Amino acid sequence: MQIAANKAVSIDYTLTNDAGEVIDSSAGGAPLVYLHGAGNIIVGLEKALVGKQAGDEVKVSVEPEEAYGEYSAELVATLNRSMFEGVDELEVGMQFHASGPDGGMQIVTIRELEGDDVIVDGNHPLAGQRLNFAVKVVNVRDASAEEVAHGHIHGEGGHQH
Repeated sequence: MQIAANKAVSIDYTLTNDAGEVIDSSAGGAPLVYLHGAGNIIVGLEKALVGKQAGDEVKVSVEPEEAYGEYSAELVATLNRSMFEGVDELEVGMQFHASGPDGGMQIVTIRELEGDDVIVDGNHPLAGQRLNFAVKVVNVRDASAEEVAHGHIHGEGGHQH
């Protein structure tokens, strides 16, 4: 069975940056299970997997515009420490939900602490980076009507309700 929209796909993968450093991998764990065509994985990887089937191996480099986008300096802001009311200790790397430029919620990460200034970054940590995937397709099956309706896979390796 080939990978196409509304298929439940299981993949083993290793993600590296251009320097060859491993960013993420399913090695030693369960395969990643996702609903193809539902936006569960980045666009560039999803496109590269169309038409593949169990046993196929794929190596693909995904440019930022089909991954987590270009890095945007507009998503970096300096806030006063008082904006973090109720948080006893702020540390670089902490993440918070904040209102984004479009009014929706986004995650921001503390990038620097300078006195009462807290520099936060709303970019995804992998924004602006080319992502290199080595993927092996483990399994492809038809997604159930419920999985398609919910927009994700249920059961083993997928979302549990």
